[in-house]
Amino acid sequence: MNMNPMLFMQLQQRLSLFQQDHPKVMPFMQAVGSTAVTEGTVFAVKVTTPDGKVLESNIKLTANDIETINLMKNTNMQQ
Repeated sequence: MNMNPMLFMQLQQRLSLFQQDHPKVMPFMQAVGSTAVTEGTVFAVKVTTPDGKVLESNIKLTANDIETINLMKNTNMQQ
């Protein structure tokens, strides 16, 4: 799976901007990744739109989910 180098550079710039705008997100994600990615952990997401609509969902991590997350983490480290 090859990624367009220009697209990769654009994604890196956008990620940097996101980190500047939301400085607490990456430390939170790192903490989750280092301590909470275990089978049975529940990831819950709640989104509230500007007009007040609420969307919620959650998943309980399975062994397959953990394998996928670890693969993504390892792929990210190799780039």
